Amino acid sequence: MQIKKNMNKVIYLTFTMVIFSVFSSMAQFDKLKKNIGKRIESVSVSSANLSQQEVGSGLKEALTKGVEKGVSQLSKPDGFFKDLSIKIPLPVEANKVESKLRSLGQGRKVDQTIESINRAAEDATLAAKDIFVEAIKGMSINDATNILRGEVNAATAFLDKSTRAELISEFEPIVKTSLDKVGATKNWKTIFTNYNKLPFVQNVNPNLVSYATKKAIDGLFIQIAKEELNIRQNPSARGTALLKKVFGET
Repeated sequence: MQIKKNMNKVIYLTFTMVIFSVFSSMAQFDKLKKNIGKRIESVSVSSANLSQQEVGSGLKEALTKGVEKGVSQLSKPDGFFKDLSIKIPLPVEANKVESKLRSLGQGRKVDQTIESINRAAEDATLAAKDIFVEAIKGMSINDATNILRGEVNAATAFLDKSTRAELISEFEPIVKTSLDKVGATKNWKTIFTNYNKLPFVQNVNPNLVSYATKKAIDGLFIQIAKEELNIRQNPSARGTALLKKVFGET
């Protein structure tokens, strides 16, 4: 009988502890919901307090900051050549050329050509900054608002879509000059001349300037996208008070 009473006490105490735990957890959950609600409300109010002018200025400042940092990074020696995410290889249609020449002991010449193309991209990149900055200045307030609410690469995607054609047109002569300056044109001509002299091969000679221009611009946008993501996700990367306000740092 005593054992049964003790068991009843144990069951009662256990049940009481479970009930207390449940209500305690519910209270904590309610508190958590209230805190989240307040945080969401705070963010909404903060966003609502931003004027369209602030949004526009903030986005332009962020993009300009990203462009300047990206261009600075890529225009340094090895900016392209040692960054595997943007390093420029020979074009796909030249793969068989590269393989054949390497098998014939001309790998060094192929490597020199690849390096010189990347050096040209690094050399030309610095001249791209002004082109990007002018495009950013022309961004409308409505564009900026949509970008702020868009994906993490929304600004870069907008810049790519709205400026690529103009960039190619403006960038090609700069790239051509750089290709000639660093010896890429000479190296390119040498490897394709050597390849096309081989018996039983189909002549291949891709347009070096067009190819290098496209790949250089692709690399620029990849780098700018990295900078945009950093500014959106990393408060310490925002720097100015306006960027902190626009991107939610209080």
